[in-house]
Order: sequence, then structure tokens, then C-alpha cells
Amino acid sequence: MMKAVVLTKPTKAEDIVLSEVEVPKVKSGWVLVKIKAFGLNHSEQILREFEIENDYIKKPIIPGIECVGEIADPSDSGFNIGQKVVALMGGMGRSFNGSYAEYALLPTHHVFPVESKLSWAEMGAIPETYFTAWGSLFQCLRPKPDNKLLIRGATCALGYVAIQLAKALGCTVIGTTHKEDKLPLLKEAGCDECILDNGTIKGKISGITKALELVGIKTLRDTMFALEEGAVVCNTGVLGKVYEWNGFDPIKDIPNGVYLTGFFSNYPTQKMIKDIFCFMDVYHLKPLIGATFDFDHIREACIALDRGKVNGKIVVEVRECDTVSQTLTE
Repeated sequence: MMKAVVLTKPTKAEDIVLSEVEVPKVKSGWVLVKIKAFGLNHSEQILREFEIENDYIKKPIIPGIECVGEIADPSDSGFNIGQKVVALMGGMGRSFNGSYAEYALLPTHHVFPVESKLSWAEMGAIPETYFTAWGSLFQCLRPKPDNKLLIRGATCALGYVAIQLAKALGCTVIGTTHKEDKLPLLKEAGCDECILDNGTIKGKISGITKALELVGIKTLRDTMFALEEGAVVCNTGVLGKVYEWNGFDPIKDIPNGVYLTGFFSNYPTQKMIKDIFCFMDVYHLKPLIGATFDFDHIREACIALDRGKVNGKIVVEVRECDTVSQTLTE
């Protein structure tokens, strides 16, 4: 048996509990991962709050879209027992059980071997957040050292990572937040200019050639009309909790000469994961962690996520699996 969070219906963070369930049985094309750490994400909050009611969510479901750990059973994958891996997306925590557990049975094509001297907690901060920031920047925006980059909604875990990566590359970074008391945090994170966002930034900025939109559709149009001709905008986040742009007219809503793209993080590759870890090593970067929790305190971790009081990534560490060890002993 193992400990896991199991959901069947909309669940508030305060109502999260750990249950005992069977350790998954391995099958062809899948590997069993002993989870060492995982990060929390807003998409898991969305799942808990309302998405779980949709028919496409497998129920009961163990949430969690990312994890780091060791191969416990490689099945026919070619992995080795004890090999360090990261896993993310591809249906984790929605189409099949995810990482809020001591073990996870995961499809081989979304499990990636890594070599790293980072601690498990540090590794746990990387997979989804760094992959999303990496893809948004390097696949979509393709920044250069002389670029002026706007990050709208920068005081989230993804925003802080985007600042870190862009500054390492040499970009000038302008960050926004709608909370005045978080302006010093943006400065501390490395932003060259910090802007209090009251919903309109047009006229407050100039010379922006690249923009990462993390608030989302709620402010996307205003962001695009605040940029220079030839600028590129990548819409990645949904912090504004507006998920569809009804009545969107690309002719009128995208300014002439401004380019709009987006990043969907469901398709990680071994190369991208390797590139991220290499970039961290080359530029001597440490993963950004806002808070860590033991797995036994997953409820408190989810409460912290929902309240938005943690400045940075929330990581949950999974210690030795006492439940499994006791069962094996008996």
C-alpha cells in the first residue's frame, strides 16, 4: 500500500486528505516511479476547484502533473532500477493518476532520465515550471541578449523562473504585478523595471520587443497594443482566470505588425529537459523555491498554493515510504 491524495469531486484545499491505496502494478510501455518530490501547479488547483467535474477526467484521480524520483520498476522501458528521472504532463493527474502519491505508474514517453547533483527538492522545482518558461522563451519568443522583455504577471513561480532565465541570457526585463507590496520582490528577482498593473499598461512602457503574457486573455489585448511594431507576444498563463476569448477577431484584436503565439506544455522532449539542466549548470543557476512541505503536509501545501501567499514554486518532498516499508516487513 501507499499514501496518495485521491479526488472524486470538487475539493477545497482545506479538505485534502491522504488515503491508502495499492501501489500501481507495472505494465508494458509504463514505468513505476518512486516519487521523491513534486511541485504544485495552478492547473492542479483548477482541477480541484471545477475541472474534475468534466467527463474527460478519470475518476477517482490522483492529481499532480509533475514529479522527480527513481525508477522502481522499469518494465520494458530500458530504464534501470534506481535511475533518476523527471516526469511531467502527457495526461498526468487527469487521464491517469499523477504525482500526489508515493509511487506513480507513468507512460515511458513522458519520463526522462536526468543527471543532476541537485537535491530532490531542488529538482522538484524544475520540471513543469522550468519547462514552461523554457518553451515560452526559447521556442516561442526566441529572445536575444539585447531584447527588452515584458513579463506580465511576473510574481508567480513561472514569472520568477522566466526572469531568472532571461536575465541569465542578458535581456532587459520589465515585470508587472497587480500588488504594490510585491514590487520589491520583482526588483529582488532581477527585473530592471517594475510596474504596478492596474489592468492597463499601454503608455506605461516603451521599446518592448518580446512579451510573456502570464495573466492571460484578461489582459492580452492590452499587452499587444502596448508593444512596438514587430514585437512578439507569447500567451502562456491564465492567472486572470479567463480561459476563453469569446468574440476574438484576429484582424482587429492583434495590432498590425505584432505577432501572437502561445505555449502549451503538454509535449516535453528529452532534448528540452536536457537543455534546461545544462543551461542551469552553465549559468550556475539554482532552482527557485518559494516553500517546501513534507508529503504528510500536502493539505497545508495546497492551502498555500490556493491563497497565493508563497513567492515562488511550492515543492513537496516525499520521504521514505513508511507505509510500503511496513507492509514489506510484515
